[in-house]
Amino acid sequence: MGELSISFSFGCASGRERGFENRLEALEEPCAEAVSWIEKGARAEETGFGWYNLPGRDLSDVIEAAEWLSGYDSVIHAGIGGSALGNLMLHQALLPMYFNERDSGGPKFYLADNPDPEKTSAIWERVRGSKTALIGVSKSGATAETMSQFLWFRSKMEETGGDVDGDILVITDPRSGVFRSYANTKGCRSLEIPPSVGGRFSVLSACGLVTAAALGGDIKSVAAGASEMKNTLAGLGGIGENPALRLAAASYIHSISGRPMTVLMPYSNRLETFAEWFAQLWGESVGKDGVGSTPVRALGAIDQHSQVQLYTAGPDDKLYTIINVVNRAGEIELPKIADESLSSLSYLSGRKLGEMLGYEAASTASALVKANRPVVWIEVGRLDAKALGGLIFFYEYMTAVTGRLMRINPFDQPGVEQGKRYTYGMMGRDAYKADAKEAVELFGRVKKDSVRV
Repeated sequence: MGELSISFSFGCASGRERGFENRLEALEEPCAEAVSWIEKGARAEETGFGWYNLPGRDLSDVIEAAEWLSGYDSVIHAGIGGSALGNLMLHQALLPMYFNERDSGGPKFYLADNPDPEKTSAIWERVRGSKTALIGVSKSGATAETMSQFLWFRSKMEETGGDVDGDILVITDPRSGVFRSYANTKGCRSLEIPPSVGGRFSVLSACGLVTAAALGGDIKSVAAGASEMKNTLAGLGGIGENPALRLAAASYIHSISGRPMTVLMPYSNRLETFAEWFAQLWGESVGKDGVGSTPVRALGAIDQHSQVQLYTAGPDDKLYTIINVVNRAGEIELPKIADESLSSLSYLSGRKLGEMLGYEAASTASALVKANRPVVWIEVGRLDAKALGGLIFFYEYMTAVTGRLMRINPFDQPGVEQGKRYTYGMMGRDAYKADAKEAVELFGRVKKDSVRV
């Protein structure tokens, strides 16, 4: 994988599945068709395909907005789903641990995603009295969770006086929607979400990149890594050469062979939220029309002590992908054991924590293989901004190919839209009165046969 230094190993991807290689070979033509489908849709800028064109785009508007944000004491980001998880993922992977506790080096960051009043109020208590910028992220400007919190924070900022709209940035559709109308009317700052880019595929757009840059993340290298991965994958052949096609094909085979779950288990705290970001990307993209597989997030080595018992001795219903980082930042060498009462721990003397975490990753993979579970191993030489960008594009590409193999549209989310309609109706939005009535009737069924204690 060139300078990205990412390797993909599929030696134990089959598990107990018989004839696995033959089944992979049978998917060569469908995978080739999926690649052509993605490239054609991206060239035509069809809805949903815009993520493919994000690597290599000019980032000057994002960088300019990030420099403006970096002058604030605090930044509140109102967004949910694809307008939030990508930010958390980039921040965790790129920024110093506990970056919000540092005394200098960038503004404090607060994500207003879940509309829990306790959390929303707590955010305001943390920023009150400081120089605060408010970011609203919604392509349509109709996302109830985002808009409700945006309105509340904006009202609280108005109470403090000053030019409130001068402290606001909206990230939205370039032409239509509530946020676009608001920006045009008030003259506040705005950045565009390309019309062909869907929320869960938007992390390499302004949605994800602007706050990461404002806090000190190297977004140019993230974009460069995504571009390099895109070009590398485009230059590879079929399933035998292209790891994204091979993982897509393996995911498809296992999903129709009694393994309706896929586990992503990175052995790095910096990738914990990457697994959460993947869960949305995968779940909303391939879970529809009665097909798909359920994403499961795990973190090594923590979940060796909470989930691996199930993985090795429970039902054989999952495909496992383990991500290991070879050269870890901030490596720690353990002290020599001199105290007699601790002599049983002498095997740890002089060893390194990162070394142990790597061995634990290999041990989990080995235990899964011994149990005949299907395992894919991804190894990252060094987890820097460029490698992160490569991983992001790899998983977006692999997810899109898998959706095409499943014969579904990986870029829509009809199940999510139904829930939105019910929420709009129950919150009193005029055009959704019929949805409110239906939701009330359906929820009434849920409440039947209740037991109060």
